[in-house]
Amino acid sequence: MNLEKVVFGFFVLLAATLNFGFFIGDIDRPELHNRYELFAAVVVNLIATVLKFGDRTQIGAVHLATSLVASLQLVAAALMYGYAAYVSTAGMTPGWTASVVSVAGGALLANLVSVVLLVIETVSFHRG
Repeated sequence: MNLEKVVFGFFVLLAATLNFGFFIGDIDRPELHNRYELFAAVVVNLIATVLKFGDRTQIGAVHLATSLVASLQLVAAALMYGYAAYVSTAGMTPGWTASVVSVAGGALLANLVSVVLLVIETVSFHRG
């Protein structure tokens, strides 16, 4: 068993599941979208992105691209959440919540593509 592949797979899957956990729920209800879960999704996605830098294969490049997209969107969602909750006088309105969750949904799609790539890579691995 390759420990590097285990760690890589762990962070890819954890990034996707944390992202999904934040995303799920009514899009306009702030109480259903935990800010700490969003923060955890950002951190784990950034770790997954760093882990993908060493792979020089074509699938590694696509893995990195999906991770960069997910991280960029989650950081944008966190900045929007922070602005709405701590700067804006209106606070986390249903409109702000919908915007944050929508951007996090884009990151979720990128994370799902990354998980599919991981599964394809694992299934097509040939021992030689």
